[in-house]
Amino acid sequence: MSNPWPHELSLGDLYFSPVIPAVVLGFVLAGITALLLNRLKLTRWLYAPSYLFLAIWALWILLIDRLWIHF
Repeated sequence: MSNPWPHELSLGDLYFSPVIPAVVLGFVLAGITALLLNRLKLTRWLYAPSYLFLAIWALWILLIDRLWIHF
């Protein structure tokens, strides 16, 4: 029985891990989230907003992995 979830993505003859688009999309979504937090002036209450950006990025990657890629 074959696994219905993708193990690798192909672009022509090039195969790459499905984690790569998840990381890129997570970075874009974390950037949008950070812009929203800056616009709402919520980052002034934080000690280290750069660490929060990394945490949001990791959360977006986990969410994309859980809901879209299904390893």
